[in-house]
Amino acid sequence: MRYSDEDRESSNVEDRRDQPGGLPSRGGMPFPVALGGGGLSITSLVIIGIICLMLGINPLELLSGGDGIPNLPQSGQTRTSQRAPFEMPRSEQQRVPQQDDEMARFVRRVLADTEDVWTRVFEGAGRKYEEPKLVMFRQATQTACGTGMSAMGPFYCPLDRKVYIDLAFYEDLKRRFNAPGDFAQAYVIAHEVGHHVQTLLGVADKVQARKQRLDQRGANELQVRMELQADCLAGVWASLNDQVKKRLQPGDVEEGLNAASAIGDDTIQRRMQGRVVPESFTHGSSAQRVRWFRKGLETGQMQACDTFSPSTP
Repeated sequence: MRYSDEDRESSNVEDRRDQPGGLPSRGGMPFPVALGGGGLSITSLVIIGIICLMLGINPLELLSGGDGIPNLPQSGQTRTSQRAPFEMPRSEQQRVPQQDDEMARFVRRVLADTEDVWTRVFEGAGRKYEEPKLVMFRQATQTACGTGMSAMGPFYCPLDRKVYIDLAFYEDLKRRFNAPGDFAQAYVIAHEVGHHVQTLLGVADKVQARKQRLDQRGANELQVRMELQADCLAGVWASLNDQVKKRLQPGDVEEGLNAASAIGDDTIQRRMQGRVVPESFTHGSSAQRVRWFRKGLETGQMQACDTFSPSTP
């Protein structure tokens, strides 16, 4: 991607990387989450963390539990956390390495581009775009959706409307998923911002309400449609961003498509357990994720992202 020192960096970034265990120095109580039964064992938490890292989602979605799904605008159980799982004394914290600082600047520039694009899109629809915050943390941090951990991978919390990311995920994306490249990294952010767009449009609330009336398999199928729409919206952003700012370079599109394929449910399940269980999908197959990201990228239109139509995905 083409960025220079003159490109704007978003100010909507909260850097918690130098705080103990990634936890903010002050803030509200974590959102209560029912873990069920007598709670989860350490082994179960580790397994869930690994799976969520692979899927790039907040595992709270897996532990939780819409009327129709709205069209997009036609325009261009109580548990209290006493301590974060990876909290350690400040004296043991490491200084932010220079490589992370460079990556942080890249993240700020990508976020700034999402702000510019979605502000114009929403204005074209006669609406106001509310910019999300992006939180960079290490190991663990508190969110309005509960305790966020690095093992979750990047995720979006609709309750505080923030995107959370431990920059170490990008090394995993490169080495474990074999999905290197700066556009692959930008795609990750754009996907999570896509969830923010869904929240602003009311899509997320309607999906959640409908999921509560479905069995687990039906809820999973609906969640897949939600995730595929976020992939498509990421593609729309990339297309419109390039039209205005000429960000894409040769090979960038391939990097994004490769990343979308690498984190498909079928690809991850085959690697993790040696078999594919389609009824358990929550994000979509590799082919689906590639198809919807490509559709957004090629059309540059939000109305092309109707993943909730009976004939799709």
